[in-house]
Amino acid sequence: MKNIMSICVVVALVLSAGHVRAAEVDDIVAKANEAMYYQAGDGRADVKMTVTDSLGRTRERGMTILRKDTGVDGKQKYYVYFHQPDDVRGMTYLVWKNVGTDDDRWLYLPALDLVRRVAASDKRSSFVGTNFAYEDISGRGTEEDGHTLLGEENGMYKIKSVPKDPGSVEFSYFITWVDMNDFIPRKAEYYDKNGTLYKTIEALEVKDVGGFPTVVKMKATDFNAGSNTVSEFSDVKYDLGTDENIFSERFLRRPPRQYIDKQ
Repeated sequence: MKNIMSICVVVALVLSAGHVRAAEVDDIVAKANEAMYYQAGDGRADVKMTVTDSLGRTRERGMTILRKDTGVDGKQKYYVYFHQPDDVRGMTYLVWKNVGTDDDRWLYLPALDLVRRVAASDKRSSFVGTNFAYEDISGRGTEEDGHTLLGEENGMYKIKSVPKDPGSVEFSYFITWVDMNDFIPRKAEYYDKNGTLYKTIEALEVKDVGGFPTVVKMKATDFNAGSNTVSEFSDVKYDLGTDENIFSERFLRRPPRQYIDKQ
């Protein structure tokens, strides 16, 4: 009887440790998501994206990104206005980020005067020809993956995330390194269905902006294509009191100049 009770105690301790571990990693992932996508109640930034192909040729895209938290269940809205190159000037991209269900996305093409709904199945597609995916701009829902804490390395939490719906994405899992001090994700590695590393996203520079640690330079690398995209953020501002009404289809054709033009 004594042996049986000892075994029960050991099993209980193991299960308890497992629950604590799961709660710990979910807490880390939640804090990392908050640090990366939910700083303050709203914000803006000018972004220069430089795409370098496998032959070393480069092309640039310039845009302004606006973000507004709705204050309801983690929902957010994003508005992206393209300044350059000339063939995409005036193009706008709108995201209504939902939690627990698919985001809503629209793209306005001024050359065609056409608003196109971006299908949820396109969330892992290239964002306007760069090495970032549409989903990378507004962030992937933390509830879409199961997370495991693999350990700690050089002041970073190392976390493995496996999609709960493998058929909806091109990767089998990804590993993220999260800074233990500010919870900013510093690097993510994506592995394909064969377990081969094919893409990385790195935070190359983090600065304090108004008291918020903010990624101001990041890089996405596609090892299969031999290309990469470097995004540089400038004129980053928070708590602008942005009018939520601008995050609507009506403003895709009428960009809100008071937020887009340099202050």
